[in-house]
Amino acid sequence: MSPSVRPAVMADLDILTDLLMRDAEQRQIADPDLWTLRADARAQTAAAVKRAMENENPPFRQQWLLAEAGGAVVGVIHTILLPVPPIYAGEFGAPGLIMEDSYVSDSAPDDTRAILFAAAEADLIEAGAKVLVASSIVDGAWTRVQTDRNYVPLTLYLARTGLRAQTGAASVRKATEADVPAIVGLSAEHRQILMDLNVFWKPHPDADVRFGSWMARSLTLPDRDMFVADPEGEIEGYAISQPATALHFPPAHDIAATGFIDDFHHADLQDPDRIEGSGKGALDLFAMAEAALAQRGNDAALVVCPAAWGAKKALLEAAGYETALVWRIKR
Repeated sequence: MSPSVRPAVMADLDILTDLLMRDAEQRQIADPDLWTLRADARAQTAAAVKRAMENENPPFRQQWLLAEAGGAVVGVIHTILLPVPPIYAGEFGAPGLIMEDSYVSDSAPDDTRAILFAAAEADLIEAGAKVLVASSIVDGAWTRVQTDRNYVPLTLYLARTGLRAQTGAASVRKATEADVPAIVGLSAEHRQILMDLNVFWKPHPDADVRFGSWMARSLTLPDRDMFVADPEGEIEGYAISQPATALHFPPAHDIAATGFIDDFHHADLQDPDRIEGSGKGALDLFAMAEAALAQRGNDAALVVCPAAWGAKKALLEAAGYETALVWRIKR
Protein backbone atom coordinates (compact mmCIF):
# COMPACT_ATOMS: atom_id res chain seq x y z
CA MET A 1 0.00 0.00 0.00
CA SER A 2 1.32 3.46 -0.90
CA PRO A 3 2.40 5.73 1.96
CA SER A 4 0.69 8.92 3.07
CA VAL A 5 2.68 12.16 3.42
CA ARG A 6 2.37 14.92 6.01
CA PRO A 7 4.47 17.81 7.36
CA ALA A 8 6.70 16.99 10.32
CA VAL A 9 5.86 18.58 13.67
CA MET A 10 7.89 18.98 16.85
CA ALA A 11 6.54 15.70 18.25
CA ASP A 12 8.32 13.95 15.35
CA LEU A 13 11.76 15.28 16.31
CA ASP A 14 13.19 11.95 17.50
CA ILE A 15 12.11 9.88 14.49
CA LEU A 16 13.01 12.74 12.15
CA THR A 17 16.49 12.87 13.65
CA ASP A 18 16.80 9.08 13.28
CA LEU A 19 16.01 9.29 9.56
CA LEU A 20 18.34 12.23 8.95
CA MET A 21 21.15 10.42 10.74
CA ARG A 22 20.70 7.34 8.54
CA ASP A 23 20.87 9.63 5.53
CA ALA A 24 24.07 11.26 6.81
CA GLU A 25 25.62 7.84 7.45
CA GLN A 26 24.94 6.85 3.83
CA ARG A 27 26.77 9.95 2.62
CA GLN A 28 29.68 9.17 4.92
CA ILE A 29 29.92 5.67 3.44
CA ALA A 30 29.98 7.18 -0.07
CA ASP A 31 32.93 9.48 0.80
CA PRO A 32 34.15 9.32 4.41
CA ASP A 33 36.71 12.10 3.92
CA LEU A 34 34.30 14.67 2.50
CA TRP A 35 31.18 13.70 4.47
CA THR A 36 32.81 13.25 7.88
CA LEU A 37 30.32 12.93 10.73
CA ARG A 38 30.58 15.16 13.78
CA ALA A 39 31.27 13.48 17.10
CA ASP A 40 27.92 14.88 18.28
CA ALA A 41 26.17 14.45 14.92
CA ARG A 42 22.83 13.37 16.34
CA ALA A 43 22.66 16.24 18.83
CA GLN A 44 23.62 18.76 16.14
CA THR A 45 20.98 17.41 13.76
CA ALA A 46 18.22 17.48 16.37
CA ALA A 47 19.19 20.99 17.47
CA ALA A 48 19.19 22.33 13.89
CA VAL A 49 15.74 20.90 13.14
CA LYS A 50 14.36 22.12 16.46
CA ARG A 51 15.65 25.67 15.86
CA ALA A 52 14.11 25.74 12.40
CA MET A 53 10.75 24.50 13.63
CA GLU A 54 10.61 26.93 16.54
CA ASN A 55 11.80 30.01 14.66
CA GLU A 56 8.82 32.32 14.15
CA ASN A 57 10.76 34.59 11.79
CA PRO A 58 13.17 32.29 9.90
CA PRO A 59 15.67 33.66 7.35
CA PHE A 60 14.10 31.34 4.76
CA ARG A 61 11.25 28.86 4.65
CA GLN A 62 12.00 25.18 5.13
CA GLN A 63 9.89 22.11 5.63
CA TRP A 64 10.32 18.42 6.40
CA LEU A 65 7.70 16.06 4.98
CA LEU A 66 7.25 12.57 6.42
CA ALA A 67 6.01 9.42 4.66
CA GLU A 68 3.96 7.01 6.78
CA ALA A 69 3.04 3.41 5.98
CA GLY A 70 1.66 0.70 8.24
CA GLY A 71 1.55 3.10 11.16
CA ALA A 72 5.27 3.90 10.97
CA VAL A 73 7.32 6.78 9.57
CA VAL A 74 9.34 5.35 6.67
CA GLY A 75 10.80 8.41 4.96
CA VAL A 76 11.56 12.11 5.04
CA ILE A 77 12.21 14.81 2.45
CA HIS A 78 13.53 18.31 3.16
CA THR A 79 12.57 21.42 1.19
CA ILE A 80 13.60 25.07 1.35
CA LEU A 81 12.87 28.29 -0.49
CA LEU A 82 16.37 29.31 -1.51
CA PRO A 83 17.14 33.02 -1.02
CA VAL A 84 18.27 34.65 -4.28
CA PRO A 85 21.85 36.03 -4.09
CA PRO A 86 21.75 39.83 -4.50
CA ILE A 87 23.72 39.84 -7.77
CA TYR A 88 21.01 37.83 -9.55
CA ALA A 89 17.70 39.13 -10.88
CA GLY A 90 15.50 36.53 -9.22
CA GLU A 91 12.64 37.36 -11.59
CA PHE A 92 10.82 34.17 -10.63
CA GLY A 93 11.26 34.63 -6.90
CA ALA A 94 13.02 32.26 -4.52
CA PRO A 95 13.66 28.87 -6.18
CA GLY A 96 12.34 25.81 -4.40
CA LEU A 97 15.18 23.48 -3.45
CA ILE A 98 14.70 19.83 -2.52
CA MET A 99 17.65 19.09 -0.29
CA GLU A 100 19.91 16.04 -0.35
CA ASP A 101 19.32 15.33 3.36
CA SER A 102 16.26 13.19 2.61
CA TYR A 103 15.87 9.48 3.31
CA VAL A 104 13.63 6.46 2.71
CA SER A 105 13.98 3.34 4.85
CA ASP A 106 14.47 -0.13 3.38
CA SER A 107 11.10 -1.21 4.79
CA ALA A 108 9.18 1.52 2.95
CA PRO A 109 6.81 0.66 0.07
CA ASP A 110 8.49 0.71 -3.34
CA ASP A 111 6.80 3.93 -4.45
CA THR A 112 7.70 5.91 -1.31
CA ARG A 113 10.59 7.87 -2.81
CA ALA A 114 8.57 8.97 -5.84
CA ILE A 115 5.56 9.92 -3.72
CA LEU A 116 7.69 11.90 -1.27
CA PHE A 117 9.43 13.74 -4.10
CA ALA A 118 6.14 14.66 -5.76
CA ALA A 119 4.83 15.88 -2.40
CA ALA A 120 7.96 18.03 -1.99
CA GLU A 121 7.39 19.60 -5.40
CA ALA A 122 3.76 20.33 -4.52
CA ASP A 123 4.82 21.80 -1.16
CA LEU A 124 7.28 24.19 -2.80
CA ILE A 125 4.85 25.25 -5.52
CA GLU A 126 2.20 25.95 -2.90
CA ALA A 127 4.80 28.02 -1.02
CA GLY A 128 5.29 30.16 -4.14
CA ALA A 129 8.23 28.54 -5.94
CA LYS A 130 8.13 28.94 -9.71
CA VAL A 131 11.49 27.25 -10.29
CA LEU A 132 12.31 23.86 -8.79
CA VAL A 133 15.82 22.57 -8.08
CA ALA A 134 16.84 19.29 -6.45
CA SER A 135 20.14 18.20 -4.90
CA SER A 136 21.73 14.76 -4.62
CA ILE A 137 25.13 13.19 -4.21
CA VAL A 138 26.53 11.52 -7.34
CA ASP A 139 24.71 8.23 -8.00
CA GLY A 140 22.73 8.81 -4.81
CA ALA A 141 19.38 7.26 -3.97
CA TRP A 142 17.46 10.33 -5.23
CA THR A 143 19.17 10.62 -8.63
CA ARG A 144 16.74 8.32 -10.46
CA VAL A 145 13.57 9.98 -9.23
CA GLN A 146 14.97 13.41 -10.16
CA THR A 147 15.83 12.40 -13.71
CA ASP A 148 12.50 10.57 -14.05
CA ARG A 149 10.72 13.83 -13.17
CA ASN A 150 12.60 15.78 -15.85
CA TYR A 151 15.37 17.38 -13.77
CA VAL A 152 18.65 18.09 -15.58
CA PRO A 153 22.04 19.07 -14.12
CA LEU A 154 22.36 22.78 -13.33
CA THR A 155 25.32 23.07 -10.94
CA LEU A 156 28.10 20.65 -10.07
CA TYR A 157 29.97 20.71 -6.78
CA LEU A 158 33.36 19.13 -7.31
CA ALA A 159 35.44 17.99 -4.36
CA ARG A 160 38.93 16.96 -3.47
CA THR A 161 40.44 15.74 -0.22
CA GLY A 162 44.04 15.65 0.93
CA LEU A 163 44.81 19.31 0.26
CA ARG A 164 48.40 20.41 0.82
CA ALA A 165 50.15 23.73 1.11
CA GLN A 166 52.29 24.64 -1.87
CA THR A 167 54.28 27.52 -3.26
CA GLY A 168 52.20 29.74 -5.54
CA ALA A 169 53.02 31.05 -8.99
CA ALA A 170 54.59 34.50 -9.22
CA SER A 171 51.75 35.62 -11.49
CA VAL A 172 49.20 35.30 -8.65
CA ARG A 173 49.01 37.58 -5.62
CA LYS A 174 46.68 38.62 -2.83
CA ALA A 175 43.93 41.01 -3.96
CA THR A 176 43.81 44.59 -2.69
CA GLU A 177 41.14 47.27 -2.62
CA ALA A 178 42.64 48.77 -5.79
CA ASP A 179 41.82 45.50 -7.61
CA VAL A 180 38.08 45.66 -6.92
CA PRO A 181 37.12 47.48 -10.18
CA ALA A 182 38.98 44.90 -12.28
CA ILE A 183 37.42 42.05 -10.29
CA VAL A 184 33.97 43.54 -10.86
CA GLY A 185 34.70 43.73 -14.61
CA LEU A 186 35.73 40.07 -14.69
CA SER A 187 32.68 39.18 -12.63
CA ALA A 188 30.45 40.86 -15.23
CA GLU A 189 32.05 38.66 -17.89
CA HIS A 190 31.54 35.65 -15.63
CA ARG A 191 27.86 36.52 -15.07
CA GLN A 192 27.24 36.91 -18.78
CA ILE A 193 28.65 33.45 -19.42
CA LEU A 194 26.43 32.05 -16.67
CA MET A 195 23.31 33.64 -18.15
CA ASP A 196 24.22 32.34 -21.61
CA LEU A 197 24.42 28.87 -20.10
CA ASN A 198 21.10 29.14 -18.25
CA VAL A 199 18.73 32.08 -17.71
CA PHE A 200 18.46 30.89 -14.10
CA TRP A 201 21.57 33.05 -13.54
CA LYS A 202 20.22 36.27 -15.05
CA PRO A 203 22.11 39.15 -13.34
CA HIS A 204 20.42 41.86 -11.31
CA PRO A 205 20.53 45.32 -12.98
CA ASP A 206 22.65 46.56 -10.06
CA ALA A 207 24.88 43.48 -10.01
CA ASP A 208 28.13 45.41 -10.57
CA VAL A 209 27.51 47.79 -7.67
CA ARG A 210 26.36 45.00 -5.38
CA PHE A 211 29.24 42.72 -6.27
CA GLY A 212 31.75 45.53 -5.88
CA SER A 213 30.43 46.31 -2.40
CA TRP A 214 30.64 42.65 -1.46
CA MET A 215 34.21 42.36 -2.75
CA ALA A 216 35.28 45.43 -0.78
CA ARG A 217 33.75 43.93 2.35
CA SER A 218 35.21 40.48 1.65
CA LEU A 219 38.69 41.98 1.73
CA THR A 220 38.08 42.82 5.39
CA LEU A 221 36.79 39.39 6.43
CA PRO A 222 39.41 37.31 8.24
CA ASP A 223 37.99 33.91 7.28
CA ARG A 224 38.81 34.08 3.54
CA ASP A 225 41.56 34.77 1.04
CA MET A 226 41.18 36.71 -2.23
CA PHE A 227 43.61 36.39 -5.12
CA VAL A 228 44.11 37.92 -8.55
CA ALA A 229 46.17 36.76 -11.50
CA ASP A 230 48.09 39.61 -13.15
CA PRO A 231 51.09 38.12 -14.95
CA GLU A 232 51.86 41.34 -16.85
CA GLY A 233 50.19 43.97 -14.70
CA GLU A 234 46.72 43.33 -16.17
CA ILE A 235 44.33 41.30 -14.05
CA GLU A 236 43.18 38.17 -15.88
CA GLY A 237 41.31 36.37 -13.12
CA TYR A 238 40.23 36.27 -9.49
CA ALA A 239 39.48 33.59 -6.93
CA ILE A 240 38.16 33.54 -3.37
CA SER A 241 38.63 30.69 -0.92
CA GLN A 242 36.48 30.59 2.20
CA PRO A 243 34.93 28.20 4.72
CA ALA A 244 32.26 25.71 3.64
CA THR A 245 28.67 26.54 4.55
CA ALA A 246 25.71 24.62 5.95
CA LEU A 247 23.79 25.00 2.67
CA HIS A 248 25.77 22.14 1.12
CA PHE A 249 26.56 20.15 4.27
CA PRO A 250 23.71 19.00 6.54
CA PRO A 251 24.31 19.55 10.28
CA ALA A 252 25.47 15.99 10.98
CA HIS A 253 28.66 16.60 9.00
CA ASP A 254 31.86 18.16 10.31
CA ILE A 255 32.87 21.01 7.98
CA ALA A 256 35.56 22.52 10.18
CA ALA A 257 38.29 21.26 7.83
CA THR A 258 36.43 21.83 4.54
CA GLY A 259 36.92 24.89 2.35
CA PHE A 260 34.75 26.32 -0.41
CA ILE A 261 35.57 28.06 -3.69
CA ASP A 262 32.66 29.72 -5.49
CA ASP A 263 33.95 32.99 -6.96
CA PHE A 264 36.58 31.82 -9.45
CA HIS A 265 37.01 33.12 -12.98
CA HIS A 266 39.91 33.52 -15.41
CA ALA A 267 40.28 34.64 -19.02
CA ASP A 268 41.38 31.10 -19.89
CA LEU A 269 37.79 29.99 -19.19
CA GLN A 270 35.87 32.65 -21.10
CA ASP A 271 34.85 30.11 -23.75
CA PRO A 272 32.72 27.64 -21.78
CA ASP A 273 33.40 24.89 -24.33
CA ARG A 274 37.20 24.95 -24.33
CA ILE A 275 40.15 26.13 -22.26
CA GLU A 276 42.20 28.93 -23.83
CA GLY A 277 45.72 27.77 -24.59
CA SER A 278 47.26 25.53 -21.95
CA GLY A 279 45.04 26.91 -19.17
CA LYS A 280 48.13 27.47 -17.02
CA GLY A 281 47.01 30.92 -15.89
CA ALA A 282 43.69 29.60 -14.60
CA LEU A 283 45.35 26.56 -13.00
CA ASP A 284 47.94 28.74 -11.24
CA LEU A 285 45.20 30.99 -9.87
CA PHE A 286 43.11 28.07 -8.69
CA ALA A 287 46.13 26.36 -7.13
CA MET A 288 46.80 29.47 -5.03
CA ALA A 289 43.21 29.54 -3.75
CA GLU A 290 43.44 25.84 -2.93
CA ALA A 291 46.82 26.27 -1.19
CA ALA A 292 45.30 29.04 0.97
CA LEU A 293 42.68 26.57 2.17
CA ALA A 294 45.39 24.05 3.04
CA GLN A 295 47.35 26.71 4.92
CA ARG A 296 44.24 27.39 7.01
CA GLY A 297 44.06 23.72 7.98
CA ASN A 298 41.49 22.55 5.47
CA ASP A 299 41.88 18.98 4.25
CA ALA A 300 38.98 19.06 1.74
CA ALA A 301 37.51 21.56 -0.69
CA LEU A 302 34.19 21.92 -2.50
CA VAL A 303 34.17 23.97 -5.73
CA VAL A 304 31.17 25.31 -7.67
CA CYS A 305 30.95 24.67 -11.42
CA PRO A 306 27.94 25.19 -13.72
CA ALA A 307 27.11 21.84 -15.29
CA ALA A 308 27.22 23.28 -18.82
CA TRP A 309 30.61 24.99 -18.36
CA GLY A 310 32.70 22.19 -19.85
CA ALA A 311 35.98 24.12 -19.80
CA LYS A 312 35.81 24.87 -16.09
CA LYS A 313 34.80 21.29 -15.29
CA ALA A 314 37.72 19.96 -17.34
CA LEU A 315 40.15 22.29 -15.58
CA LEU A 316 38.94 21.23 -12.14
CA GLU A 317 39.14 17.56 -13.06
CA ALA A 318 42.70 18.14 -14.25
CA ALA A 319 43.40 19.55 -10.77
CA GLY A 320 42.18 16.30 -9.18
CA TYR A 321 38.55 17.18 -8.44
CA GLU A 322 35.55 14.90 -8.90
CA THR A 323 31.85 15.73 -8.85
CA ALA A 324 30.43 15.02 -5.39
CA LEU A 325 27.09 16.82 -5.43
CA VAL A 326 24.70 17.79 -8.25
CA TRP A 327 21.93 20.36 -8.27
CA ARG A 328 19.37 19.67 -10.99
CA ILE A 329 16.70 22.03 -12.31
CA LYS A 330 13.26 20.96 -13.50
CA ARG A 331 12.70 21.65 -17.18
